[in-house]
Amino acid sequence: MRILSGIKPSGTLHIGNYLGMIRPMVESQERGELFCFIANLHSLTTLFDGPKMARYSRDALIDMMALGIDPKKSVFWLQSDVPEVTELTWYLSNVTPVGLLERSHAYKDSQAKGIPANNGLFSYPVLMAADILLFQSNFVPVGKDQKQHIEIARDVAIKFNSTYGEAFTIPEPEITEEIAIIPGINGQKMSKSYDNTIEIFATEKAVRKKIMSIVTDATPVEAPKDPDQSIIYSIYKLFAAKEKSLEMAQRFQEGGYGYGDAKKELFETLWNYFQPFRQKREELAANLDYVEEVRRQGAAKAREAAAVTMKKVRELVGVI
Repeated sequence: MRILSGIKPSGTLHIGNYLGMIRPMVESQERGELFCFIANLHSLTTLFDGPKMARYSRDALIDMMALGIDPKKSVFWLQSDVPEVTELTWYLSNVTPVGLLERSHAYKDSQAKGIPANNGLFSYPVLMAADILLFQSNFVPVGKDQKQHIEIARDVAIKFNSTYGEAFTIPEPEITEEIAIIPGINGQKMSKSYDNTIEIFATEKAVRKKIMSIVTDATPVEAPKDPDQSIIYSIYKLFAAKEKSLEMAQRFQEGGYGYGDAKKELFETLWNYFQPFRQKREELAANLDYVEEVRRQGAAKAREAAAVTMKKVRELVGVI
């Protein structure tokens, strides 16, 4: 069973990234053959700063290894180091209906936000389909908001297979429902776009400040509170041990437990949870030669797998 997942290098990672994508990636290393990549080509649709793009890509490589991606257990690479993905994107583009791309939620959302439209943004799902299909992926862990991209990849694969012959495995999305939507500090989905994130590798002062700014209601300290209506508890229960989670819920329900105390407990839990990862990141950042060697070896393994697919695809489309 081959599992594929990728993440865009778009700046500092936050706990929503970790819960929604990174932790499932790490867990996938133990249940199948994980192909995991840094999707830097995808970031080029909206990021037009070369030095920043390079820095984000390097940081993402370090961050992912610090958070548990093990190059001995997975194939881990930088997307742009595997040129076969852009070649395949062109072949897939010629069987992808324009109407399919026009229905993409990501494209429509970008238009609604006033983001200037370009072909990269419009054809983004085709590049994503190439990422998935190039490696004959069986399963793709994604958040609920990314499910449509997997559906598009399936449609494109089916269209190519029916046009030229069987070339691609039809992928299936994997969605963990209980953590599909991670709340941010204002209650909306945690996202850099909403400036409501809690960063994983930020300073202690910065993390504490973010947590203490979580939006709450005006319920008095002494009054009972519904934990399921609390952003604090919604985040806490995703990281705390089950018995600790039940204890906080009980304190909310009994009353006499203020939001300030709950925020302090959330901070301590998050800070301690990510302590081993922060230490690992410091070690990796001090050994960039090792990081580059992991990148080189990962790209070589990815290209070896990609070559099998591309040989078949080129033969089918008549590129000799």
